[in-house]
Amino acid sequence: MIRRIASIAALVLLATPALAHTGPGAMHGIADGLAHPFGGADHLLAMVAVGLWSAQIGGRARWLLPLTFVATMAVGGLLGIAGAGLPLVETGIAASIIVLGLAVLFGARLPLAASAAGVALFALFHGFGHGAEMPLDANGMTYGLGFVTATALLHLAGLALATALRRTPLLRPLGGAIALAGIALGGA
Repeated sequence: MIRRIASIAALVLLATPALAHTGPGAMHGIADGLAHPFGGADHLLAMVAVGLWSAQIGGRARWLLPLTFVATMAVGGLLGIAGAGLPLVETGIAASIIVLGLAVLFGARLPLAASAAGVALFALFHGFGHGAEMPLDANGMTYGLGFVTATALLHLAGLALATALRRTPLLRPLGGAIALAGIALGGA
């Protein structure tokens, strides 16, 4: 099943758009939205960490935390596109990587509502930052759809990785490495 999902994801990401129409928005549609999260360490690390932590918690967290992140990220993206004000966006993004990495490192077991609220807060910053930085000539709907899909795929990758590493001593140190990367990114 995991192999099948990975194969489909690879095909989607490697497919090139049909460029029958050129002009504004032609180069910033679903393919660019899909590719963007894979090109930024901040998004990639946070999304994988959400999947890792969700798998560690188990139960309903396996689907609730990723869905909460995706939904709240979409709201944050709309706020960013609209030009709303949100202070400390870059700090919030860096903090998300550090805190989510530490949650994996220490195997944090918070109440599900508290975990979902924390994930939602971090998602708001990620969504806002990426919405505010969306290319001006992008088709917001298709770019956003690609971005949301890629985010969900990264959550699934984290879930799959945690499942694969469940019986090894590697999962928690991976969380520590993510937290350290967040510290390095926050200082950059």
